[in-house]
Amino acid sequence: LYDVVYCSVLKMVEMNLVPDFIIRRGARLLLQTRIDIENKGGVEGTQAWFMKFVEGLKKRNIAEFTVAANEQHYEVPTEFYDYVLGKNHKYSCALFQKPNSTLDDAEEAMFESYCTKAQLKNNQKILELGCGWGSLSLWMAKKFPGSQVTGVSNSKSQKDHIMAQAAALGISNLSIVTADINDFQPAQGSEAFDRVVSIEMFEHMKNYKELMLRISSWLKPGGLLFVHIFVHKTFAYHFEIQNEDDWMAKYFFSGGTMPSAHLLLYFQEHLQIVNHWSVNGTHYAKTSDAWLANMDKHKKKKNMAGV
Repeated sequence: LYDVVYCSVLKMVEMNLVPDFIIRRGARLLLQTRIDIENKGGVEGTQAWFMKFVEGLKKRNIAEFTVAANEQHYEVPTEFYDYVLGKNHKYSCALFQKPNSTLDDAEEAMFESYCTKAQLKNNQKILELGCGWGSLSLWMAKKFPGSQVTGVSNSKSQKDHIMAQAAALGISNLSIVTADINDFQPAQGSEAFDRVVSIEMFEHMKNYKELMLRISSWLKPGGLLFVHIFVHKTFAYHFEIQNEDDWMAKYFFSGGTMPSAHLLLYFQEHLQIVNHWSVNGTHYAKTSDAWLANMDKHKKKKNMAGV
């Protein structure tokens, strides 16, 4: 009965018949249900389950359901993102440093934060894994004209968009590779990278041990990997379809992982963590609210029908 009721309500949501405040309450209810599921009987039980989770990741592919993930996120018409995202097309958390910060301000603030934390500078060779709509790759290439920036995306439409933007901006030090991360290797004979950066891509990954091994082989001695990853403060789990209400797993993050804040600390065989930062989750709430406001503002536009 629950699944039948849930599916009926979801159809109403998709038809835009349910107010936002009710959708938010429903989402919070589902999130609390997930937290209750992930609590495996106190500290001891939860940690024991987590260690099994870590070992299980090491036996999987680097990424799973890559075709589904691509369809869910990246082969959506580019015009949709023109309407919803900020001017840089940053499809990830922004940094709202001031009460009156706009989405565009917050995107720029997060880029500057990346620059400082990743120790980016001119004349470096930089690889971005999971470059999305090119927001950071374009920003790095423009800010550091002496650097060579390579972005990796699993989407041809994203590559086309990024290279068109690069041409319009007169950027010539940026290249984009279309590849499944399971198969990606830098061009044979190419020089190793000073920096590898990845913004909200690791949530799509599984076998972090193998991924770190490969990244370590792409870095120069003394090179650094910088990862921006969204996390739960305590729990790590798979986005798997177990019930009809597993909306994230079914429609948005098929094959994905919800990392915990400490998950990557357990994958240091090939790269060692030298610093670890946290960003308050309210910044993602403000980012999402800004996206929603843009979507509502343009909901009658072309390519927004049914959203």
